[in-house]
Amino acid sequence: MKFGMALFGVSPRFYGEIARTAEQHGFESVWMPEHLVLPVDIPPTYLYSESGYPPITADTPMYDAWVVLSAIGAVTETIRLATNVYILPLRHPIVTARAITTLDRLTNGRVTLGIGVGWLEEEFEVVDQPFHDRGKRTDEIMELLRKLWRDDVIEHHTEHYDFGPIKFQPKPIQKQGIPIEVGGTSKPALRRAGRLGDGWVETGTKDFDELASRIAVIQAARKEAGRENLPFEITSGIGRDLEGVRRAAELGVTRVVSGAPASNARVTKEDVMEWIKRYSDEVIAKV
Repeated sequence: MKFGMALFGVSPRFYGEIARTAEQHGFESVWMPEHLVLPVDIPPTYLYSESGYPPITADTPMYDAWVVLSAIGAVTETIRLATNVYILPLRHPIVTARAITTLDRLTNGRVTLGIGVGWLEEEFEVVDQPFHDRGKRTDEIMELLRKLWRDDVIEHHTEHYDFGPIKFQPKPIQKQGIPIEVGGTSKPALRRAGRLGDGWVETGTKDFDELASRIAVIQAARKEAGRENLPFEITSGIGRDLEGVRRAAELGVTRVVSGAPASNARVTKEDVMEWIKRYSDEVIAKV
């Protein structure tokens, strides 16, 4: 079992120090949330809460994931740098490929790209990107990123993206390409993870029975696509305590992502540091 740490609730100026401490205490990865822009009035269309409202407001500070992860990468040595999740269809794939490749090269191949299709239509409208075909474009972008990271000459001509022939250098340090883990719990998202992904990033699952049923959908899609024997990560926020971690492992989860418990008061750096050390002793060391 691998252990990831979610980055939230504390000032990003402490992220480097926090990530170093997490690295020293057995955490394999850090995970950065991502939004590009938020409307003043966020509608209740969030998929992972009963109210439909997300755990953020329009005043929540947003930071560029690749800039933040680059800063963390500069002060760490082994911990992986991941997004949970990067909204893939909001940007042109070449822009995304360039940013991620740069980080991969700078950190000696420590990047995992966790992606999602997005749920906030207003965010797409601000940057003049279509919302209702975002799933199809995400499928296309995933394949296109792999071409950019793999092929010497790239040419691509569809209704969504039309360019080439071009060259894209340098390639990532990770020889098999930067792993792309797909977030989401809708049936299309689960099937996308199985058909195209190198892993699945679970969000908002209520219990282990629901987790098992969603993993079954993914595994069926992997088998149908002939990808059942390829490496595949299942990253989950379910099962954070020792008993839960063991139960998650039985279902096929390969990584559990946790974070310092939030409260009404602002989480301090000291709170996070204390939680890292306690979690390492109570869970990581015993798995």
